[in-house]
Amino acid sequence: MPSTGLPGLDRVFRGLTPGDNVVWQVDSVSDFSPFMLPYCRSATAGGGRLVYFRFARHDPLAPEPLGATIHQLDTGDGFERFIAAVHQKIHEAGPEASFVFDCLSSLAEVRQYSQRKVDVIDLEANQFVSRDFARVASRSFRLPVEIFASRGERSPRGPGRDETADRENLVLTFDDLLTRTPFVADMREMLQTLREAYDYPVDLEFTANFLDRDRYKINLVQCRPLQVLSDSPAVALPETIEPDDRVLEARGAVIGRSRVNLIDRLVYVSPSAYGQLPLGERYSIARLIGRLLHVDRPSLRQVMLVGPGRWGTTTPSLGVPVSFAEIDTARILCEIVAMREDLVPDVSLGTHFFNDLVEMDVLYMALFPGREGNSWNRAFFEQTPNRLAEIMPGEAKWSHVVRVLDMPLASCGGAVLTLNANAMTQQVVCYLERE
Repeated sequence: MPSTGLPGLDRVFRGLTPGDNVVWQVDSVSDFSPFMLPYCRSATAGGGRLVYFRFARHDPLAPEPLGATIHQLDTGDGFERFIAAVHQKIHEAGPEASFVFDCLSSLAEVRQYSQRKVDVIDLEANQFVSRDFARVASRSFRLPVEIFASRGERSPRGPGRDETADRENLVLTFDDLLTRTPFVADMREMLQTLREAYDYPVDLEFTANFLDRDRYKINLVQCRPLQVLSDSPAVALPETIEPDDRVLEARGAVIGRSRVNLIDRLVYVSPSAYGQLPLGERYSIARLIGRLLHVDRPSLRQVMLVGPGRWGTTTPSLGVPVSFAEIDTARILCEIVAMREDLVPDVSLGTHFFNDLVEMDVLYMALFPGREGNSWNRAFFEQTPNRLAEIMPGEAKWSHVVRVLDMPLASCGGAVLTLNANAMTQQVVCYLERE
């Protein structure tokens, strides 16, 4: 049973249960120290595992002699990467581990939390590269970088400091741009004008060239109307569906129009097999899926893609790192919240290519095994004959990871796979229909 290490405090909390988070609000880290050592001792008693996330400037909280596993995190790479790293380490540690975090208030410091890198064109190398913003700012005196950057709390302007030193201490915040220029009002006017012209909301790409603090020019590069088809009326499910014919059911995370479709091809990535692959081979699976989804393209109208974690992630430990161009022939996208016993990935809810899903009328769903209203006929996915080696003979070695099921199924007497999605009730059911 988890414990704070202080029996009196445990009574105040009425006990701790696995998964509880205890956050202390203190004026100083030193006020927290008396609670830290008993907790660490309790967590490591009997061989328990203690994981310490280190990211702040204050002195370490978890004493090293207690044997805590320390993960040093870099907050400068952005919030998304920071959180992804935390989740990955928690999953790797397993359900029995205990965790300690540095002072969370340090994440609010401008310098630690702000973006540190910018993309620039290297004219000498003739290529697109990423550089530290401080380095770019200190060498680009003609650029009005103060519009985009501020001085962190720890780097005020002092007497005797030269301009190069000042620029090296700037951090990207865009405070001046958003609050002291008409940039936001200009963008709002542009979007409204384009919306009226297209009669739809628009997604646009633009560049902005700043001549000085008060003069800039906005160039519209690309504009795409966000046209959304009107929702189709939901169709009732058959009164009875045999348990063996119910292939998949998802509820609670459905994005897209209501629809009833006959699936032509189902491409399935086995969560357990994918979860055991080294990271390098997961990229190979992503490239394979990209090629596979463009084979037999004219004859396949409804392709359903099912796999573990996030489709389109840049972190292969969280899902399958495909680009939308690789899977743009899929009409249904399903993310399974499962990978292996010690790792349960988060889902993207379609955010990695949301605009593309909307514009191309792709149905998105998340499947939560074990949650009410969610079911998954693993025997169907794992045991139905796999056509991967037939379609792409050179990729037969991946047949245990990627399975291709074409309809109608000869192994099921010519049964077809029907998908029924109801956007209003947030329910999707895939089931076999037999003649």
